Amino acid sequence: MFLHDIGYDKFNVACEDTLINPQHWDDEPFEVIVSNPPYSIKWAGDDNAVLINDPRYSPAGVLAPKSKADFAFIMHSLSWLATNGTASIVCFPGILYRGGAEQKIRRYLIDNNFIDTIIQLPDNLFFGTSIATCIMVLKKSKKDNSTLFIDASKECVKVTNNNKLSDENINNILKIFTDREDIEHIAKLVSNKDIAENNYNLSVSTYVEKEDTREEVDIVELNKQINEIVERENKLREEIDRIIKEIEV
Repeated sequence: MFLHDIGYDKFNVACEDTLINPQHWDDEPFEVIVSNPPYSIKWAGDDNAVLINDPRYSPAGVLAPKSKADFAFIMHSLSWLATNGTASIVCFPGILYRGGAEQKIRRYLIDNNFIDTIIQLPDNLFFGTSIATCIMVLKKSKKDNSTLFIDASKECVKVTNNNKLSDENINNILKIFTDREDIEHIAKLVSNKDIAENNYNLSVSTYVEKEDTREEVDIVELNKQINEIVERENKLREEIDRIIKEIEV
């Protein structure tokens, strides 16, 4: 917190296990939650018989897998979110499309209209990992029954071996997030009904079509050029044969 220039009187850090023994019970709910939990770490899960009754996890009817606690952190943040609040959680991309318990939790989140936006970030954005992470934005009081998908994978500047979000990049993403409109190859507002029909897949690439940057080739023109090259090659071959015969004589 000091490194981010936040005064000591502006924060309260407590060291414990967030998933098993969370602190700050007297402070929740929160209107703003920003979280970057560890990716796919192990936790007690259904080895702990009382966790399924924990009010943070019980609404989904299933616990996050023991080997992948990502959705446990998400359910924790959702539980502590105020009715008018917003939570932004940096996520490992695998949780958006994997099956099993994670799919069931996604179903709970979509069917109850808690997911506001999924933002695909560029790769090499965070130190220690090169994967392209994403941000899941949660809200409890949405105005529509849809989820916005944003492909922000190109919104970055190169800094040494890593990518970085500039102020311009952040403002661009924020405008797309705020406008909540379709933008070809960048953003798509998808009804939760369509997401349900797509097995609750929340991967941005499923809904935002990538721009085809491949060069268009006119196959007819290309074939014509090849024929001309072959014809010139044959003439050159004939001329070389003629010169060789003259030399031999």
